[in-house]
Amino acid sequence: MNPGWFPTKFDMITVKNITKHFGKFKALDDLNLTMDRGECIALIGPNGCGKTTLIKSILGMVLPEKGEITFEGKNIKNDDEYRRDIGYMPQIGRYPENMTIEQVLNMVQGIRKHASDVDLDLYNAFEIEKFKTKRMRTLSGGTTQKVSATLAFMFQPKVLILDEPTAGLDPIAAEILKEKIIAAKNKGCLILITSHLLSELEDFVSQIIFMQDGQLILHKNVDDLKATTGQATIAKSIIHLLKELKS
Repeated sequence: MNPGWFPTKFDMITVKNITKHFGKFKALDDLNLTMDRGECIALIGPNGCGKTTLIKSILGMVLPEKGEITFEGKNIKNDDEYRRDIGYMPQIGRYPENMTIEQVLNMVQGIRKHASDVDLDLYNAFEIEKFKTKRMRTLSGGTTQKVSATLAFMFQPKVLILDEPTAGLDPIAAEILKEKIIAAKNKGCLILITSHLLSELEDFVSQIIFMQDGQLILHKNVDDLKATTGQATIAKSIIHLLKELKS
């Protein structure tokens, strides 16, 4: 992937005044965000803060009743094409149980016919070739995560959305994935990542988005956050911030 191929006129993703209710529960409350290429952004906050709803809204899986989301300056509403430029790694990958890993990978490649240059770095690094004939229902959680990671990166997307990507991975596999995330960021990819293990984010996250009750509480560069809170790590900075919010 050519690091200079991304257009520069528009922010990659802009969230404008989006609001979403589920019954009486307000999952997103007039939320505004701008996310640009070349950033690795940690999306964090307590359970029920709106992270999942935001991710699903960006993916077009949830439709906000107010506001809009743009991808490279274009409203995503009623548009399916933009999703071809997004690689998504769910927290729990769900695949046809009776299909083998090889069949799943071939199926997805068949769906993504426009992709001419397939990235097999993770396929090779995770040595998936050795167990590609195993059926999905027989896989451990960690192996399923490897398949999900391989699929997310396979089509060299402009945006990566990674939901708890290292959950269930052994230390070696987690390190392989971190290196791949860093490489994608360096090539200009926008990466949005959720994780409860803030210590794992230190090596590659450039910005922090903190949400609470469907609202944006904080969107800062990591270095600025640490300087503002006087803390040495992301985790300690967030704890310091939470204490300030409660006081």
